[in-house]
Amino acid sequence: MEHRGAPNDPLGCHFDLLLEDGPSCRTWRLPQIPRLDGPAVEAIPINAHRLAWLDHHDAAVSGGRGWAKRIVGGLFSGSLPINCEDRLSVRLQSTDLKGHLEIEHRLCRIRSEPSSTP
Repeated sequence: MEHRGAPNDPLGCHFDLLLEDGPSCRTWRLPQIPRLDGPAVEAIPINAHRLAWLDHHDAAVSGGRGWAKRIVGGLFSGSLPINCEDRLSVRLQSTDLKGHLEIEHRLCRIRSEPSSTP
């Protein structure tokens, strides 16, 4: 989600990466969306977000904390580590993106799926 106008964001815009994890979403703050097979971007774990954010497309954040807009939605497969600081590797699938999301040492990247040749 693109989050604009957060009072604690000196740049005025960041992106929240949300992955459903039981009753809430694991969430990381990213300064930009990682490009497929591009360089890693910083990923800071932040407080879990409500599942309802997975269904919002464009909404005000409560408490005057800005505005959020969904950029990409989809599914992931794989397991989330118990500790949010441990390495994460899951497969992403959406209409816009297919690849492997990796977060390790607070760095996030998305890699292409290996091509399958007969």
